[in-house]
Amino acid sequence: MIGKSMDQIKIGDFAEFAKTIAESDIYAYAGVSGDFNPAHINETYAKNTFFKKRIAHGMLSAAFISTVLGTILPGPGTIYMKQELNFLAPVYIGDTITARVEVAEKIEAKNRLRLKTTCSNQDGTIVLSGEALVSPPKSKH
Repeated sequence: MIGKSMDQIKIGDFAEFAKTIAESDIYAYAGVSGDFNPAHINETYAKNTFFKKRIAHGMLSAAFISTVLGTILPGPGTIYMKQELNFLAPVYIGDTITARVEVAEKIEAKNRLRLKTTCSNQDGTIVLSGEALVSPPKSKH
């Protein structure tokens, strides 16, 4: 299975992926990444922070952008080249995060796409915004 090539993509095309954050997701991410910051895994510690309870790792939400890029738009075969991220609001256990990728620019001579990337919660609050640069799969013809 190969994702969409440059000739199949238009400016304004978008795709989304949504997931509800479970406590197990936070522990799994901590285990895989080695990031055991107590703001993520220690409720007693987190009660004394600015957020007053545990928050999910920012990069966990950012990973959902990678999910969209590698599985939906452009999809399988996409090479993720660059990502800029702005972390705007916390993500809590139980939040449903929707990652959205939208085509902002086609750089056809270099087979590159510039994409607007956001993650928002169930209330519509943007928790993360940024921009990605990818190389979509080559056309099959």
